[in-house]
Amino acid sequence: MRGFTALVSCVAAVTLWVVIADAKELSITTIKQDPYTMSKGSELEGYCIDLIYELSKKLGFNYKLHLVKDNRYGALDSSGNWNGMIGEVIREEADLAVAPLTLTAVREQYVDMTTPFMQTGIGFILRKDLAFQESTFSLLSPFSTDMWVGILIAFLLTGVCIFLVGRISPTEWAEPDADEHSFTLLHSFWYITGALTLQGAGPHPKALSGRLVSAIWWLFAVMLLACYFGNFNAMLHSNNKHVSIKSFEDLANQDLIDYGTVEAGSTMQFFKNSNNPVYRRISQHMERKKSYVSSMEEGVRRAQEGNFAFIGEAVSLDLAAARYCKLTRSQEVIAMRAYSIAAPLGSPLVKNLTVAILQLSESGELTYLRDKWWASSCMGVDGDHTSSALQPNDLRGLFLLLGLGLSVGLLLALLELVSRAHNQAKDGKKSCCSLLTAELSRRFGSGGESAEQDCSEKSKA
Repeated sequence: MRGFTALVSCVAAVTLWVVIADAKELSITTIKQDPYTMSKGSELEGYCIDLIYELSKKLGFNYKLHLVKDNRYGALDSSGNWNGMIGEVIREEADLAVAPLTLTAVREQYVDMTTPFMQTGIGFILRKDLAFQESTFSLLSPFSTDMWVGILIAFLLTGVCIFLVGRISPTEWAEPDADEHSFTLLHSFWYITGALTLQGAGPHPKALSGRLVSAIWWLFAVMLLACYFGNFNAMLHSNNKHVSIKSFEDLANQDLIDYGTVEAGSTMQFFKNSNNPVYRRISQHMERKKSYVSSMEEGVRRAQEGNFAFIGEAVSLDLAAARYCKLTRSQEVIAMRAYSIAAPLGSPLVKNLTVAILQLSESGELTYLRDKWWASSCMGVDGDHTSSALQPNDLRGLFLLLGLGLSVGLLLALLELVSRAHNQAKDGKKSCCSLLTAELSRRFGSGGESAEQDCSEKSKA
């Protein structure tokens, strides 16, 4: 039995070799579609071009490429004849059709198709601002995550700065051994929190350095609140605020956004022949509005213009979403399908092409080709400001002003302390540096804290 199987395999291989030897050159038809087949000067390049080359190396055939004349994939027309690449294969104008041809039951009746070289499904793309999703934390949406992190850091730095200025400045804390320190770390944060809510929280700084830091923080808080409420109001009154499209059911249940697919394609046939009530409503909408497009390029262009969702095969939509950052693809993918190579009925090439495709898949070559021709991140220059949330760059001037104010405030507090140490050094004929060190030790060392405790105990007594 094993010997008979080996003999059959040998005969099949010899038959294929004879066929390929007799056919000096295989005629292969394809269609232009990024990134499967694209023009590069007078030549063609793309995923399918590389796939044909790899298959020719494995099976040892020569080939000649040409683009399909009517720029169609293949469908039955009103007279019952096939057009597009399928029609060329049926009429033997081409030996193979290598393109993103969907494997369907109707096509399989008229041509032989190999095992799939790529798996996909049906999804849709639309602008990101039309795919708005309601969030529990919508109050945070006027600012981006990076912006909120920046505000938190600014809040912490300002609180620490107020605390340091209160300790360093002699005007705020004249006698560490006798006086209580008003601006503790807890009170410093409470003070700037009151400024954020446009409410006072005394006591207020008395020194010039403390007042400067407070004034800069007040200005920062007022400008920040103005930007927050302005952006929140704009998002609240946006024309698309009630649009939330995440699935085909969401698409079918709204009338604000139009949608369509490529006319006379397999995707259109799927919705037309489906028994699912949601998909039937989508098909009826496209028929009623005549929202079909002539090509995928037109569908992507209309999706970028807004108020249009383009329905197509997910693997092609992924490329569009990667190249045009304003677009996003739906998470829902339906009607899983596959791309195959078409050949005339009874062609001896199909079996060996199937084996070669499986070998390319097992060796990782198909994955390599996918990674080569599909971008993994946005390549468009228009993707930098897709979100309406304010970014740190939008208010970098305000953050720089706050940073400058904090630095100047700390510097002024240090100058006040240096001036006091210098005056004491003159009166006592001591070293200014030693007095400054001792003063800092009193204000930040354990001595200052014990003095505060003794003072509080005396006041209680």
